[in-house]
Amino acid sequence: MIEIDATLVQQLICTQFPQWAELPITPVENGGWDNRTFHLGDRMSVRLPSAPAYVAQVEKEHRWLPVLGPQLPLPIPIPLARGAPGVSYPWPWSIYGWLDGKPADCVHDLDRFARDLARFLSTLRGIDASDGPAAGAHNFHRGGSLTVYDTETREAIVKLVGEIDAAAATQVWDRALTTSWQGPPVWLHGDVAASNLLVSEGRLCAVIDFGCAGVGDPSCDLVIAWTFLDPTSRNTFRSAIGLDPATWERARGWAIWKALITLVRHRDTNPAEAKKAAQIIRNVLDDHSL
Repeated sequence: MIEIDATLVQQLICTQFPQWAELPITPVENGGWDNRTFHLGDRMSVRLPSAPAYVAQVEKEHRWLPVLGPQLPLPIPIPLARGAPGVSYPWPWSIYGWLDGKPADCVHDLDRFARDLARFLSTLRGIDASDGPAAGAHNFHRGGSLTVYDTETREAIVKLVGEIDAAAATQVWDRALTTSWQGPPVWLHGDVAASNLLVSEGRLCAVIDFGCAGVGDPSCDLVIAWTFLDPTSRNTFRSAIGLDPATWERARGWAIWKALITLVRHRDTNPAEAKKAAQIIRNVLDDHSL
């Protein structure tokens, strides 16, 4: 990853979009890891990929977000301009309109939130996906087959023997791999996390960060059931989203894969992240046992 700060962004804006050169540039709180995000004045944001793996997302978002946005029940980011490599920055980048709201961590009525989120994702799933981008490296295979992560997941389980219920985790993973999406490819967000769901006055008001969007199997969009929702709102979400039990089995696979590798990565270096990952694993295993 390269160093991306407000000075670099200011230089890029001044050289490529001089009409906005006088606007203040400040980092966005919790401005992201895959991309760095900055305020540009009061009503725009600048978003820059932080590494080569995220560069393909720029073109994808400029191509598809203006198509998806008008068909969705809540606002999503709409690109206003695309920047080119310049100064010491080597990749394309984007300017978006700003969306008001706070990350969903502050939601209190999870049941209503679950219904609102299910409505958004169901609408997204119903948009014509015939020409959309299939799963691949651009979105870390969201919407594709979990077999891509089979070796990584099993290695993580072995490393965590004694710390988790390895047998149950293996069963969740094996069950996930026995099913596949039987319908036509559908649109998916790819990274449905509390940080990408904005709320206002306690209600879901916007959905951001479509870098992992694509078309395929929507099971990855259900992971928030264990990363954020509680058992009651999880059941509400399950009822409202309208997907079959096999899709939920693959969703557990997506959830436990990410939690396992996160726990392995952070258990000795970042206790807070490791604790979150361990709780997600417990949530998935508890739900699986019902």
